[in-house]
Amino acid sequence: MSVKDIVVLRFEELCRERDIRINTLANISGVTPSTAYSMLSGNRRDVSITTIKKFCDGLEITLGQFFSTPEFDNLEQEIR
Repeated sequence: MSVKDIVVLRFEELCRERDIRINTLANISGVTPSTAYSMLSGNRRDVSITTIKKFCDGLEITLGQFFSTPEFDNLEQEIR
């Protein structure tokens, strides 16, 4: 699983926990809904840390809280 896949899964998890949709997350984060849906798209490989930070701000969590999961801790090395 890629970093981007885990980022998407994490935001989906956080939205489920708060019973909000991605569109709502975009609105409370000051991000356009098209940016949010683009990030979730399987066609897009990378996500920007700035966008992740804005979403975290909208969810009122820190980047540390966002990335503090076993899934992120267990990612394989990108450099081989």
